[in-house]
Amino acid sequence: MSFRFLNFPVYKDIKKYIGNIYSLSSKFPKDEQFGLTNQLRRAATSIALNLAEGSDRGSDADFKRFIQMSIGSVNETVAIFDIALERSFIDQVNCAIIISQAESIVKQLSAFRQALKSR
Repeated sequence: MSFRFLNFPVYKDIKKYIGNIYSLSSKFPKDEQFGLTNQLRRAATSIALNLAEGSDRGSDADFKRFIQMSIGSVNETVAIFDIALERSFIDQVNCAIIISQAESIVKQLSAFRQALKSR
């Protein structure tokens, strides 16, 4: 069996994004371990998991729905970083970097979803 999502360029970018999120969130206060840190990591992981699950669905319509869920999870991570910035858990520079990565991933996922619509 082939896992086609492993070959998607956006999947590789998502894994880098997840790695950056784990690195940055490890610096959040310890009392956020079961709060924002946990929620952020689950949302980030969900980006990849939805893409993987959707890639094996029987129809493009189902796959598009899972891509949309991946995009929703990216949005969730951005909202959490916005909160983290406001609470001074992350600095402006790192927040800008992570948001830039998020924007790139959303653009790729949106283009992927559009390509499926035209089939």
